[in-house]
Amino acid sequence: MAYWLIKSEPFKYSWDQLVKDKKTVWDGVRNYAARLNLRAMKKGDLAFFYHSNEGVEIVGIAKIVTEAFQDPTTDDDRWVAVEVAPHKKLKHPVTLAQIKAEPKLADMDLVRLGRLSTQSVKPEEWELVLKMAGE
Repeated sequence: MAYWLIKSEPFKYSWDQLVKDKKTVWDGVRNYAARLNLRAMKKGDLAFFYHSNEGVEIVGIAKIVTEAFQDPTTDDDRWVAVEVAPHKKLKHPVTLAQIKAEPKLADMDLVRLGRLSTQSVKPEEWELVLKMAGE
């Protein structure tokens, strides 16, 4: 299993909306590095759900339920989407400030590549963030 982080501004699409919808298409990604991450996601992989711009915190864990397919928001076949479903809300959100304050997370993509909308998360980073969330 691989681990990921997906970002959304809560006013556009929040964790609560994902829970309400039960699953959603993660589309509209137009960055080449983020696209590579979407293509690498496999059914059953887990992803931190991160509220960006407001909140700036990891609030839940989503599960990849459908692997990469043609992004329905464009006819350009270079762009892909995946489907995600809610897996678990974190006991305690983990803020970007908390992540940046943890020296063991200094190399995490969220710290190094802050603007990237889909990111990989190393297993040791995943475990540490879960611990920080009280999981």
